[in-house]
Amino acid sequence: MKSWDAIVLGAGIIGVSVARALRKQGMEVLLVERGEPGREASFAAAGMLAPHSADTPDKLWPFAEASARLYPGFVAEVEGDSGLRVDLRSQGTIAFLESQEEMLSLPCLPELGAPQLAELEPGLASPGGRAFFLDERSVDARALMAASLEAARKRDIQMLSGTAVTGVERTGGRTLQVTTERDPLQAPIVVNCAGAWAGQIPPQKFPTRPVKGQMLAVEAPQGLRLRHVVRTPAVYVVPRSDGRILIGATQEEAGFDRSVDPKAITTLHQEAARILPALASARVLESWSGFRPGTPDALPILGASAIPGYFVAAGHFRNGFLLAPLTAQAMAAVIRGSEPAMDITRFSPSRFER
Repeated sequence: MKSWDAIVLGAGIIGVSVARALRKQGMEVLLVERGEPGREASFAAAGMLAPHSADTPDKLWPFAEASARLYPGFVAEVEGDSGLRVDLRSQGTIAFLESQEEMLSLPCLPELGAPQLAELEPGLASPGGRAFFLDERSVDARALMAASLEAARKRDIQMLSGTAVTGVERTGGRTLQVTTERDPLQAPIVVNCAGAWAGQIPPQKFPTRPVKGQMLAVEAPQGLRLRHVVRTPAVYVVPRSDGRILIGATQEEAGFDRSVDPKAITTLHQEAARILPALASARVLESWSGFRPGTPDALPILGASAIPGYFVAAGHFRNGFLLAPLTAQAMAAVIRGSEPAMDITRFSPSRFER
């Protein structure tokens, strides 16, 4: 039976980033993906790199901020290894906030008056609430995912797609066996990066669940030169350099239901048109749904499991792309037995055993 130094379960942005970090340490790595690599939550993501969004728990802020700072170097490495370009944008975010709690949670950033809003985004109509400028980036999630996969291939990371994992067990000594719908696989290190499916692999079922999100992409209308990400409590709008504009997103506890509801898509489009009236007539290019990997406390699950040699990096919810650089670094450190640059004990899977 062929074996590897490490097997990573799940070929989304977290799994591929962890695999690349392990490969940089000289490990022979196999990526195992139940479907098509990069086509689940990572394909559906808007790509906002927002450490201080309303959905980010306070306990995650230091980790999220540190990961955001790594992004330029992270993208440069992926582009260099893959030979592909990634649309990393640094124009920032205009956020309309309603609750005092959310305003107080922001770093000391400037509030925007009507003249400043008109100068930053002439096509913007205020939906009400106070507006702030956030020094955030965004990235074309699909472009970064494609480049990350190509970078992994060029670094000789092997990939096994269309293969569901049915279990991880210790076979004796230092070897773990990964059972699949096909042949079993072996490695001394296994990392569960299976996202919303991470909890479905016995015997240790991590408490992840799918949180469905629906969104759409439109063609930028003639005359609209949207530069910034725009966020309101009801909708977010994310420009791409190729002329697409993404609009999202619903948040639904709907299990693994992939259906796209035309009414939900229409509502999102209408909410976007409230803040950018030119979008009312924008041509819809596509709509889709995806499954964010949620956890009971809205924090990721990172670290060693109760099974020696078996690790987990899952449950990143809306922040998979944002947290990928630091997650990969931290997991590589933990797996080689050293202290990560930032403490991840609060994200340990052992917190759910208590």
